[in-house]
Amino acid sequence: MSDKIIKAAIAYDFDGTLAPGNMQEHSFLPKLGIPKEQFWEEANRIARENDMDGILAYMNLMLQKSIEKEIPIRRADFNNYGSGISFFPGVESYFDLINSYARDRGIELEHHIISSGLREFIEGTAIARYFKNIFASGFKYDNDGIAEWAALAINYTNKTQYLFRINKGIDNSWDNEKINRFLPEEAKPVPFSKMIYIGDGETDVPAMKMLKYQGGATIAVYNPDVKTKPGEKSQEEKCREMILQNRTDYVAPADYSENGELVRTVKLLIDRISTNSMLERMA
Repeated sequence: MSDKIIKAAIAYDFDGTLAPGNMQEHSFLPKLGIPKEQFWEEANRIARENDMDGILAYMNLMLQKSIEKEIPIRRADFNNYGSGISFFPGVESYFDLINSYARDRGIELEHHIISSGLREFIEGTAIARYFKNIFASGFKYDNDGIAEWAALAINYTNKTQYLFRINKGIDNSWDNEKINRFLPEEAKPVPFSKMIYIGDGETDVPAMKMLKYQGGATIAVYNPDVKTKPGEKSQEEKCREMILQNRTDYVAPADYSENGELVRTVKLLIDRISTNSMLERMA
């Protein structure tokens, strides 16, 4: 194998992908004493009635409910809510495991979050240190450090732009000049063909579809513990439909344990990136 390091990246959704449910449901909503069904129903109603982006609606409602109940809304408070998030099996040991596997194959592996959830919550989690970038919705803070407005809202369709930011090595959400600037393919830090996207289904379809089109690999994960109501399709069935619809490449349970199906799939994709890179150099 050549000594030249191969750069590759894995991008992850967060809610339903690395952690069950929505991040607000782990400790934030219980702290406010609000049932999750009630919160999301109200957020969706606000979005409908105001022809409003759903992400902005839930972020605004978070601030409104916190103020009503006199719950602090500083960045550190949101970070603390993140520390209470629990993950799918194997997540906390997965990153060291997969980094080591990639390194043995001459690959420098980056990890990135692309989420409609809150970056402040994710920054407070036990796994935040593994991510080069946490591209997620977030708040603007006043001079006293109190959240006052939505600074960034990442919805299902604009997730795709962050794959381009990873591709071009842009580590922020605001630089639109650099993302639109022409860059020869060989000069891009992480080619799309060396990217993997892991998401939990329909909300990640635009990002998955785009990356598949550009030559990357996509994995749809599902929570096998979610009970399906009579007459409804299971999460697994929905994910497998995405394969038939050419929206994703692979499906696996959201289990990041060393010998699980998901980790085996990621390892094979890393092997493929390594092999294809060596063949490119020979050509």
